[in-house]
Amino acid sequence: MADKDANFEAGFDANRKYKDSVFTLLFGNDKAAREVSETIFGDGYSPDMDIVFMTAKNVLKNGRLNDLSFVLDDKLVVLIEHQSTINDNMPLRMLFYIVLVYEEYLRRFRDKGILYTKNMFKIPEPVFIVFHVGDDMPEEKRVLKLSDMFVKNGLRTPESVSNLELVVTIYNMNKGHNPEIAQQCPLLGGYATFIFMVQENQKNGMSREDAVKKAVLDCINQNVLKEFLEQHRGEVVSMLLEEWNLDDAVAVAERDGKKQKALEIAKKMKDTGESIDRIIELTGLTVDDIIPL
Repeated sequence: MADKDANFEAGFDANRKYKDSVFTLLFGNDKAAREVSETIFGDGYSPDMDIVFMTAKNVLKNGRLNDLSFVLDDKLVVLIEHQSTINDNMPLRMLFYIVLVYEEYLRRFRDKGILYTKNMFKIPEPVFIVFHVGDDMPEEKRVLKLSDMFVKNGLRTPESVSNLELVVTIYNMNKGHNPEIAQQCPLLGGYATFIFMVQENQKNGMSREDAVKKAVLDCINQNVLKEFLEQHRGEVVSMLLEEWNLDDAVAVAERDGKKQKALEIAKKMKDTGESIDRIIELTGLTVDDIIPL
């Protein structure tokens, strides 16, 4: 291997532990969040708008961050990156999530009893956006509504309108889908391209680690997320391998049908600081299963 490639290889460190994901490492800064926001809101966005990131680590109880939330003007934007099969229960999951985010948002006002004053206290309107880079979504966009999850074969209100709603918009960011979004937001387009390269390398028989490393090098050579990947190449490999290895371990446990194996995996995840929600999502266990671990 040439000295240049040897130096590049030396930059990888697969043994380090991270709480962020590649997605949040890439987009969890002012410049990147503004680029995504301009794409989402179009002409309604202005670079003069204030942007404030929420303390997501506290909200997620030190779990892995596959999402970002920030206040932009009068909107509370929740961005989710999703690689696995689309989960139709996402609106309910986002309902639990947004309650925690609002609680964090209101924390500074708690001592003033702001919720119990006569005048209405205004809060930013939530916007739920999912960027999907899995291979199981044929359409360009999918909209999931909390109201679609409600049982509707019983009593009705006079207006027959749901009293609670939450809408999640999912954009397909796989190759050949939503090219206008990728063009308007080069960071997002670059991220989708990087994940696609990793997936293609694996399909061509490469090991997972080699597939990620080759994708990093190819993206740098092709000027795709070049600056980001040059700076964070070791972190990127570590994050993806850790996340995907956990997914594989859970899949094996599910195939074997052995709850004990799932409990062992959950114990390891809990010991490394994973959130209860993340453990439940990956293992299929209940809160009562996980708490005693």
